[in-house]
Amino acid sequence: MTKRIRAKYKIDRRLGQKLWGRAKSPLNKRESRPGQHGERRMSKPSDYGLQLKAKQKLKGYYGNILERQFRRIYEEARRFKGSTSEHLIGLLERRLDAIVYRAKFVPTVFAARQFVSHGHVKVNGRRVNIASFRCKVGDVIEVGQKGKEMALLLEAIKSTERDVPDYIEADHNKMTAKLLRVPGLGEVPFPVQMEPNLVVEFYSR
Repeated sequence: MTKRIRAKYKIDRRLGQKLWGRAKSPLNKRESRPGQHGERRMSKPSDYGLQLKAKQKLKGYYGNILERQFRRIYEEARRFKGSTSEHLIGLLERRLDAIVYRAKFVPTVFAARQFVSHGHVKVNGRRVNIASFRCKVGDVIEVGQKGKEMALLLEAIKSTERDVPDYIEADHNKMTAKLLRVPGLGEVPFPVQMEPNLVVEFYSR
């Protein structure tokens, strides 16, 4: 288990938001930031501070993606015509771990990364163990036989914490999912407000 997974709920407290909308969030018990000075009043953030926080939220939500990898995704989104913000979200939602999470095969995006890396997922019939694998519209994601027997998966499917979004077609009987289209920002069920436009401003400085 990586350091990023162990520290996932520190992200909630540091940002002061229930990033994944989970009942287990420590903000349900204590709304201050972590550390002995967490109760201190926060000063009004600068424009740079707002942009940085927006970037931290988006990186954190998708499993606390490493900075170098996240920057590459931004640079790729910037090369497309149209809104860089929309393309950034579209690229993040096409990640294999994000689709596994959206299809409710696992309870968290961190679990999705581990589920994929342990070889429990196939894409179009081929086993893929790279969480950042970029799926295309129409790709069929299938849970392997060992994965189908895991209690983690069965609990996630029964959970009422969230629903499968419209751009994912999930069959929980066959344990398959299909990416129907690349979603726009307004279609993605973020529990908190995401501001990819501020992320674009951050990297455009």
